[in-house]
Amino acid sequence: MALAGYEIERNKIEDKIREIRAQLKGTSAPAAAEKAEKAPVKRKMSAAARKRIAAAQKKRWAEFHKRAAASGKG
Repeated sequence: MALAGYEIERNKIEDKIREIRAQLKGTSAPAAAEKAEKAPVKRKMSAAARKRIAAAQKKRWAEFHKRAAASGKG
């Protein structure tokens, strides 16, 4: 949650910087709407990474089922 607060503060600072730069150039400040509607960037995972994760999950489930079967028989 703290990260969200820092991002809000960063956006406020960037808006102020844009206003100051606009004043230095002698133009009006650009609208903040251009940044407000931006969707968060999705992180893409490579096929190799997905394979590694799937293999690790299968290994965990195999171990789980192995232990469950062993404790069920005992």
